[in-house]
Amino acid sequence: FYTASSELPKPSLGDLSDLKASSLRLRRERTPNVLCFDYKELSDIDFVKVELVPEKKGIILKHVEYEVTSQRHKATVQRRYNDFVALHELLSSRFPYRLVPRLPPKKMGASREFIEQRKKSLRRYLNIVARHPQMYDDKLVRYFLTFTGNDVQHKIKEQFRNIPDEFMTSDMASKAKDLVPMDTQQQLSNSKEHIKILYENVSRMKEIAERMVIRSTTYATDMLQLGRQFSVMSNDQTPVTAWSTGTNKTWHHLQKGFKHLSVEFAALADKSTQGAVDEEEGVVEKLSFFMDLISAYRDLCDRHEKGVLHEHQKAIQKMGQYKKRMSSSMQRQSSTEPGAVEQLEQRILEQEGQIANMENRNYYSLHCLQMETQLIHAHLDIFHEIVTCMANVEAATSADLSKVWTDMKPSIASLSPQSPPSSPTRLSPVGSPNNSVMGITM
Repeated sequence: FYTASSELPKPSLGDLSDLKASSLRLRRERTPNVLCFDYKELSDIDFVKVELVPEKKGIILKHVEYEVTSQRHKATVQRRYNDFVALHELLSSRFPYRLVPRLPPKKMGASREFIEQRKKSLRRYLNIVARHPQMYDDKLVRYFLTFTGNDVQHKIKEQFRNIPDEFMTSDMASKAKDLVPMDTQQQLSNSKEHIKILYENVSRMKEIAERMVIRSTTYATDMLQLGRQFSVMSNDQTPVTAWSTGTNKTWHHLQKGFKHLSVEFAALADKSTQGAVDEEEGVVEKLSFFMDLISAYRDLCDRHEKGVLHEHQKAIQKMGQYKKRMSSSMQRQSSTEPGAVEQLEQRILEQEGQIANMENRNYYSLHCLQMETQLIHAHLDIFHEIVTCMANVEAATSADLSKVWTDMKPSIASLSPQSPPSSPTRLSPVGSPNNSVMGITM
């Protein structure tokens, strides 16, 4: 019994992930030629963090380990580079018609900078895979992101060595021909050209963004060095007597001001360094992510042309050879060995089955190419994030640096003699006019 003031119980909806998955499957079944994922939905599938494990293991040969954390699976595991290699080989076999990103290279005696860059590459690799509409829920990917045992490299191969490729397990494979529009080849050709242009432009954008990060890092280094020079001068204990200075007290006066300036320039270095870090993560890394995606797409197009189409053409040529030999055998029936014609007939039947399978694979590959092209376009929203991050970081860093320079005015003013300068154009000790520091108007 509830009174008017009683609070009614709130229903709990529980975990909606299964409902969302069912909804996506239903949308996919209704519109098999539409991806049905936008950028936010793809990003929400999973977020995988990859961090270096601080302690290197190994008695003789040291190796790097990575801590891999999947938000979707709420799991943290440790992986070595060779574990990633095993995953890549299995993914390439399991999903030959999908975007499988490239692995970063292996290098013996790698520098810290190389290891850091490889860590970022592996993080991008896993996030592309863990968010792919066809891969994210696959047992192979789930195993890699959640298995906590040892010897992952060999165990994952044992577990999934004989797993069939996607064509063999897909419900779409048998009706692939019906899913491929008549103008697919022309549309694919147009898309490849468009994505080629995208790749070239994004590559240049990445180079520019990297230079922006380098400039911020260089600026931070310069400000820190300036601060250190002021600190060295403020702590200089070399005896300076009236023999050198006469009645001039400027040096002792400057030393007191230099001590404060060293702290201010260190603050400038900190602000610029933080801006470089934020721009590296929010701009350079996201451009790199998109480039990795496009590179995987271009590799997929090459596999389609050199793989499925090539094998299909070979099978057709082989069929032609069998039919030609059979025709010759039938003309020489009297001199043919017993059973020779029957053997050729059997081979032709087998070859016809192979060609039919190749044709289905070709159509399925074209269907997958359409979906993967739409996947590239779904990720185009990443540019909004990139430009937003760039604008925010540049604005925040500029504001922070401006504030430090402004707050530095009293310390700079303290460098002046007690009496007003005789000329407004007199230079301060750092080589700039009194109303200016390092070319920035005060």
